[in-house]
Amino acid sequence: MRFLVAMLSGMVAGWVPSKEFWSHRRVAVTGATGFLGSHLVGYLVGVGAEVAVLVRDQLPSTSVSAPWRDRVSEVRGSLEDQKIMERLLGEYQVQSLFHLGAQSQVEIANRNPVSTFEANVTGTWTALEAARRCPTVDQVLVASSDKAYGDQAVLPYDEKMSLDAVHPYDVSKACTDLISRSYHATFGLPVVTTRCGNFYGPGDSNWNRLVPGTCRAVIEGRRPVIRSDGTLTRDYIYIADAALAYLRLAECFAADPSLAGQAFNFSCETPMSVLDLVARIQAVAGTAFEPIVEGKSSGEISHQYLSASKARRVLGWEPAYTMEDALAETLSWYRRELGMLERD
Repeated sequence: MRFLVAMLSGMVAGWVPSKEFWSHRRVAVTGATGFLGSHLVGYLVGVGAEVAVLVRDQLPSTSVSAPWRDRVSEVRGSLEDQKIMERLLGEYQVQSLFHLGAQSQVEIANRNPVSTFEANVTGTWTALEAARRCPTVDQVLVASSDKAYGDQAVLPYDEKMSLDAVHPYDVSKACTDLISRSYHATFGLPVVTTRCGNFYGPGDSNWNRLVPGTCRAVIEGRRPVIRSDGTLTRDYIYIADAALAYLRLAECFAADPSLAGQAFNFSCETPMSVLDLVARIQAVAGTAFEPIVEGKSSGEISHQYLSASKARRVLGWEPAYTMEDALAETLSWYRRELGMLERD
């Protein structure tokens, strides 16, 4: 399985994380069993980091997380538990904290805003307060989102824009950003935030999301379902590029502490509509099904996409994968996974 071999060895096309920097570095990751977290932990383990992860629920391993599950330390508890977060950071003498844990689904946030605010807002200040109290922590990387910008009159989003979120998920991520900024400005906490577009790639088994649902449909010979009207414009970033962006930012942050308090957009800068993305997936899959367009989505911004010029300029970051290559890897992974499910 070429993708997993590349992930665990830290070797993909383009930039490679520094084993000299990460070897034996003590790292904590919240949200480690999530889509992004499972990839990031795989890279960290592959370059020799000593990783501790916070796990709330016992979830089945995937082919992405299984290779590292017995190579990390697991702490059981929730993001909102201050004592658990302080134990995670203190007992494992953590140097780098990646705070990725969150309720990440827009639809769930619209149905259950309170639990989303608890996870995303309380979970953020809990993590940052624990980091503030832990003397070994020298960098904190916090996952925000492009949704924090809200509905802007001018696109693409850049980091100088205000955070004008309105809907529950978007507001929760704007709060994540502002709390992080406050902890740096007030307490000098060495924290940076990331704002990314929509992730896609191997390991995402949430079939309600566009890419997994479309891939499964075309592989099974069915028409893909689009719950919006298909015109929503979004950024899409391959999950390996996103994980590597976090590692790149951490290494640059260690070399340049003046980055503290800043936010960085990560984007392939190729926005497209939902209909366009479905067509791209089908082109790679070799299918041409007419999508079922439900037009049911609500509480979402019509057009969102990011400028990554700051990340390119300051960090020297750029995506390693073309969308065609990334979609080919993604479809191959889903074919393998769905084939295994059928055999079971």
